[in-house]
Amino acid sequence: MIRPPAWLALATAAALVTLTPLPAAADGPEQIVNGTFDTGTAPWWSTGNTALEIEAGRLCADIPGGTVNPWDVIVGQNDIPLVKDETYEFSFFGVATPGRVARALVQLPVDPYTQYLSANPELSVSGNDYRYTFTSPVDLPGAQVAFQLGGSATPWRFCVDDVSLKGGAEPDVYRPDTGPRVRVNMVGYLPTGPKRATLVTEETEPVGWRLRRGGQLVAQGDTVPRGVDGSSGQNTHSIDFGTAPGTGIAPGTGYTLEADGETSRPFDIGADVYDELRNDALKFYYTQRSGIPILDTLRPGYGRPAGHAGVAPNQGDVEVPCQPGVCDYTLNVKGGWYDAGDHGKYVVNGGISVHQLMSAFERAKADGIHSDGDLDIPESGNGVPDILDEARWEQEFLLSMQVPDGRPHAGMAHHKIHDAAWTGLPLLPHLDAQRRELHPVSTAATLNLAATAAQAARLFAPYDAAFAARNLAAARKAWAAAKADPARYADASDGVGGGAYDDNNVTDEFYWAAAELYLTTAEKEFRDYVLASPHHTGDIWRERGFDWGSTAQLGRLQLAAVPNALPDRARVRQSVLEGADGYLAAQRAHPYGVPYNPSTYDWGSNSLVLNNMVVMAVAHDLSGEAKYRDGVLEGLDYLFGRNALNQSYVTGYGEVAAKNQHSRWYARQLDPSLPNPPRGTLAGGPNSSIQDPVAQAKLRGCAPQFCYIDDIESWSTNELTINWNSPLAWIASYLDTPAAAGECKVTYTNHGQWPEGFNTQVTVTNTGRKAIDGWTLKWSFLGGQTVRRHWSADISQDGATVTARNLSWNKTIRPGDSVTFGFIGADAPGPNPKPERLLLNGTLCGRPA
Repeated sequence: MIRPPAWLALATAAALVTLTPLPAAADGPEQIVNGTFDTGTAPWWSTGNTALEIEAGRLCADIPGGTVNPWDVIVGQNDIPLVKDETYEFSFFGVATPGRVARALVQLPVDPYTQYLSANPELSVSGNDYRYTFTSPVDLPGAQVAFQLGGSATPWRFCVDDVSLKGGAEPDVYRPDTGPRVRVNMVGYLPTGPKRATLVTEETEPVGWRLRRGGQLVAQGDTVPRGVDGSSGQNTHSIDFGTAPGTGIAPGTGYTLEADGETSRPFDIGADVYDELRNDALKFYYTQRSGIPILDTLRPGYGRPAGHAGVAPNQGDVEVPCQPGVCDYTLNVKGGWYDAGDHGKYVVNGGISVHQLMSAFERAKADGIHSDGDLDIPESGNGVPDILDEARWEQEFLLSMQVPDGRPHAGMAHHKIHDAAWTGLPLLPHLDAQRRELHPVSTAATLNLAATAAQAARLFAPYDAAFAARNLAAARKAWAAAKADPARYADASDGVGGGAYDDNNVTDEFYWAAAELYLTTAEKEFRDYVLASPHHTGDIWRERGFDWGSTAQLGRLQLAAVPNALPDRARVRQSVLEGADGYLAAQRAHPYGVPYNPSTYDWGSNSLVLNNMVVMAVAHDLSGEAKYRDGVLEGLDYLFGRNALNQSYVTGYGEVAAKNQHSRWYARQLDPSLPNPPRGTLAGGPNSSIQDPVAQAKLRGCAPQFCYIDDIESWSTNELTINWNSPLAWIASYLDTPAAAGECKVTYTNHGQWPEGFNTQVTVTNTGRKAIDGWTLKWSFLGGQTVRRHWSADISQDGATVTARNLSWNKTIRPGDSVTFGFIGADAPGPNPKPERLLLNGTLCGRPA
């Protein structure tokens, strides 16, 4: 949300009482006074940093460089009457030397500066005519026409002519280009997964479909009518081209699907279609970093100076005061990730985001898919997997938001830190000159810190014992502080300069934090809290999915997936399968195969779809049942093009993909010198509430799937955020790991445990029909345990991951036979459960019992 400075309100407040609305006829009267500038510049006005002049019959102004916000330089006219429900045409001829993107607004001239028309004309040296229509939602005697021209580092010249605003216009009906009526996953399909598509048609009986590649017929069949889809309002048919009888679909590129006279956009079939998705989704975080230069050598085209590092004009995050009256100290909260397309940093949104990155690593430690150097970040090469280095960048920020000892609310965490007022687009972080402020502490933020710090304590133990210990101490302190102040909620009205992120029910955060502390420590206090929480046995699998404000699901998933000795763990695991079955049922009932089907779509609906897929993925890990993995794959179809808009919601993926997500520095739509968001950035997706002016003007009355527009100003449908990319990265990581159990059995037994060590025996049995000629077994410890001595195998360790290889004399395991080896391990603080994810020769051989 963008708001002009307060001085503009003072200059224009009188306009609200000077005129009476005039009715607009079919060819309404001209509302602009002197729009051709035949009588000079009056009544046009400008901000004090530029002067108006007439040149060749046009109104011109020299726009100074070095401004930050669009509203820092304005040319405008007040006292424009608007009539409710009247449709207006706003037109003008504009010139920029050199070319620039400007903002053209018709708006309320006082706070909150509601915009009835918001356009971003790309002005050229030769000049162009521009025309826009909008329907006024209010009767307003004194609206304002404004050209916002600030935000350029260098000076330029602006000229305008023939400015006109007339009622009686035919409204522009926004019709998105949805392309062919056959909707497919434009990225592609895995050879072993489901292959489904959706046809939009008026037909009510089955129609024929054909799958082609290079003009050659590969498969054919008939569609299945599904009726009218409530989420899109379209009559739909389903196509399942992966199970056509008598055909085999070979991997390849350039497939198309034909039905009802339409041909889909092309797609691939291959095991590698998602190979780059995991790293791309994770690389998003480096360019979201605050407090560090983004190196163009690592991200070509995305390099920029460090943001909020205390270098003028930045006031920086190195010594940030509280909001007036909140506290009397400052904190160094430099670093972390910018939450979204603005410059704010929020503990509750950072919590779920960093958790999901750490969870993706924890789940796949033994698989070895996350390595040191795979993300090309400054820390690459330090011996720590890059995903953990990236997570640490955010976790260090979360730790810095904890109130120091000796201060009021010591141990709690400040809810957020951001600018004192909203900034405009575009604005690179290092150019933000606003005062930064810490906002009050909250129980929700404190529990997010407790949960992520407890998780970080066990994951970082093999790499940095001191950092792990620091996190565990912070988690304990945060837990105690939250218990002492369990109902300190963020203020719902604290939304100036950043989102409020209010949440007045934190029982779910208590459950999640207790779960993480129990997994790390196995202590009775946390076990008892988990078992007593109503979230532990309640149905927490919401139709709408989980997010930063609903985190009990994180605790349940962790207790199911991370090895532990919880007495009712079998029931916990079964509940995950039941939740996944519910999402599968919703998916099967949906003509577009979406595991999310509420009557209205939420803000960030794409992330909710992905989080429901996370539940299905964990269910697959627990059970090995292919139906859950297939559900995950079909859910990706929706994100990559099998949807009502026939577009991918991930930048750089698919022939038609989102590219103008709401951001102040990935703002190419407003400034051609800036980039679009990096490849692998997820757009928020359809949002039935359409809170922003662009969405309200173009999407009014939209069916849920159509409540989206790829426009940088549509912050309610097209924002990017750290907690929307985190489930995308989690799911992409899941896709990279083994999908099926091998023909083997592993028995892992601790024969002895003492304060500083343990004695373990491992038996590998060949349950298949062929001999295993050479074997390698991999598993991971929960935390900082290490192998000291070993026998009957060659054992090495990298972080928490252990690799045991055969010796020459036990290389072959015949069908039905076994080999046994053992080791003495050095214990670490916390529990030492037996590993549950074991891989023999790269194939999954063990699951939770």
